[in-house]
Formats: sequence, structure tokens, C-alpha cells
Amino acid sequence: MSNQITRRSFIGAISASAATIALAACGSGASEGDTAAAADYTLVEEGKLIVASDLDFPPLDSFEGGEAKGFDVDLSKEIGERLGLEVEYLPPTNFDAIIPMIKQGGKADIGNSAFSITEERKAEIDFTDAYLDSNLGIAVKSDSDAKDEEALNDASKKIAVQSGTTGEAYAKENMSTATIVPLTTVTECMAGLSTGHYDAVCADLPVVGNMCTMSFTDCEVSVEVPTGEQYGIVVSKDNPGLTAAINEALADMEADGTMAELKEKWFGTTN
Repeated sequence: MSNQITRRSFIGAISASAATIALAACGSGASEGDTAAAADYTLVEEGKLIVASDLDFPPLDSFEGGEAKGFDVDLSKEIGERLGLEVEYLPPTNFDAIIPMIKQGGKADIGNSAFSITEERKAEIDFTDAYLDSNLGIAVKSDSDAKDEEALNDASKKIAVQSGTTGEAYAKENMSTATIVPLTTVTECMAGLSTGHYDAVCADLPVVGNMCTMSFTDCEVSVEVPTGEQYGIVVSKDNPGLTAAINEALADMEADGTMAELKEKWFGTTN
């Protein structure tokens, strides 16, 4: 999941100067939120960056004790701070409902839920620059006698996937003889695997790896699929100014080391 973002030159001092000029133009009493609201993009609610996520994809995002947590959550908060906006997360939203929500508008400004950038999705919405790389992983019970794709691609096998994900698309294409079972969350998939309802789970490698280590210790990642996916933040095609503003924030975070700090915090590596 290390990032291969196209890095654009972005100098923090210039950004700070531009922000100072903008504040001066708004008057000495203007707040950061006022400045952000006056920027070249629209927001569902003035002064806020409202985020949609399924919040069930640790360590990228999760919902613990009524609070959103994870790498993507910290990323959203950092972007909001740099844009002078308060970040607000909607209640957990089904993953496959987020892109239609952003496309329709009116409820959330962005979708940040480990979205792999695909041409199919880009036909519906815009993506920011990529901020993280990922591959897929196939998880099985540790004592299973069917651990590779060939053994799992059998009519007697059930493969659990999260609906609307690249894991689902991969399983349907590469293990089509098996029964592919779309579920709402990866947690449901892994719980079903652990209890014997399913023979495997196909999902993003960092997530299934984390769940096998932290929650479902009777399971293991048996196959790492080098799909070379990249994550991007979802923005409406009607809001290109917001995409541009977030891209500047992402580039700034790369340049000043913030992105590396977040990766170290959540993944134990800066790559």
C-alpha cells in the first residue's frame, strides 16, 4: 500500500502566503472557514468537509466507540485542517452506496473509504490524485486444505467479498466456478470465514491482513494478488475546484512529511 503518487511541486511558503492574502481580502475579522467557503468549490454545509465512508475497513477506517478512526480518517482531518474546514463524518455508509451519493450530491462532499481508482468509477465521479497503493489478498482458515486460487475455484467453494469492490470483481473473473457471495462489509466476510460459512475472502490485502492478525486469528492470508491498485478520494464531477484543492493538500502532505508520518502510525512503514 505504499504510495506512487505523481508528486507535484508544492511549496508550503507559497501556500501560506496565498492564504494570508485571501484572509486579508476577506477582512481582518474573517475566519479560516469563511475563506474556505469562499474558495472555488462548493460544500454541502459552509465551513465543513462532510465525508462518507463505510468505516469498516481497518486500519484504513473503522467505527469504534462512536468515533471514526483510521488512516483515511486522519487523512481527511488533515485535509480539512489545511483547507480551513471542520471535518464531519456521516454515520457508516454502505460502500457501494457512496459513489452514487457523491454523484447525486447534497449529503457529502467527498467519499474517503479506500476507493481503488478504476476507469469504471471515473466514468461516474472524479478522483483526487492517488495517495496510497494496495493489492488484493485472499484469506482462508489456517487449517484449510484449499488455499490457492486453483483449489478455491471449485463449484463446492464459497468466496465472500464486499459488494461493489475490486475484490468482488477479481473473484468473479478469476474464481468464477466458485460461488461468489457479496456482503455489506469485510467484517461480515471474515466472520463468515471464521465460522465456516465461507471458504475464502477476497478483499484489499492491508485489510484482510490486519483482520487476520488482530481479530480473526484462526485465519490467514494465503494469496497476495499484485493488482497494483491505487486509492483516491471520491469527488463529484460538478466540483472540480474541490478536487484541485484536495490535490494541493495531498501534495503538501507529501512534501512536508505528514503523509509519511500517517503511514508510519497506521502501517508501521513509510512506504
